[in-house]
Amino acid sequence: MTAPGKSPVVVAVDGSETAAAAAVWAVGEAARRHTPLVLLTAYGFDDTWFGSTADMPPDWIALKRAEAEALLHRTRETLEALVPGLPIWTEATDRGRVPALLVASERARILVVGEPIGALLGLFSGSPGLDLAAKARCPVVVVRGRESVDGPVVVGVDGSPLSEAAIGWAFEEASLRNTHLVALHTWHDGDLSHTGIGSGVFPGESLPETGRRLLAQRLAGWQEKYPDVPVERRVDHDKPRHRLLALSHTAQLLVVGSRGRGGFAGLVLGSTSQALLHHANCPVMVVRSGER
Repeated sequence: MTAPGKSPVVVAVDGSETAAAAAVWAVGEAARRHTPLVLLTAYGFDDTWFGSTADMPPDWIALKRAEAEALLHRTRETLEALVPGLPIWTEATDRGRVPALLVASERARILVVGEPIGALLGLFSGSPGLDLAAKARCPVVVVRGRESVDGPVVVGVDGSPLSEAAIGWAFEEASLRNTHLVALHTWHDGDLSHTGIGSGVFPGESLPETGRRLLAQRLAGWQEKYPDVPVERRVDHDKPRHRLLALSHTAQLLVVGSRGRGGFAGLVLGSTSQALLHHANCPVMVVRSGER
């Protein structure tokens, strides 16, 4: 069932309901990709990279490890019942959650976490040391809301070459899910210098026409690579977070780039990302530019 040598899907497990939902999403993603699933739990401290439990009593460390391994065992049994035959590996580490996830991202195809509430808020706080999506070496999926089983994959396209990685991942996800892709480009008044449109306007061409042309240019090569994926192109006069949040109610997945220009600029650190990570009605994938 699994192709040899494929990078695994890695999901963070901590015993919470949001992490359990993320694990269920992750096992489905691993099954679609025919790749192993790694269940990762970390029982160390986020403010220390190495030797995070070095000063703790041995009995405490042993207890924490036993609790972590018991959690991983229960979770694996549940997921094995959902997808029999899929290789599911477990890993418990005494690192802090953020360091453990960042290290795991170097070998993962996709890193999956639960909805960032409670303790997980720090992972997306905007701090350079804690911003998981900005630092991870692979795309990060935040599982939240309820994905529409028959809905599309939605990708935000900002008109710059830096959104290319997000577009590629969105096409791949749509192909794996046998669904269509909605490619969204937006602009709004007072911010045209950051839309990716400003320098690309042709004489006599309206902003909607420019947006449609740039969107077609960004999608052309990917449509050739994924001819099985129907594409709906949308160019809207609005802020991206408004359109993306609206589309999330009927989508399977939102895909956005973490670097770029326009309404998607600073996505991981800015208001758009906060809106998506805390209010989107479906899982959100954040892709760094240039990711493998």
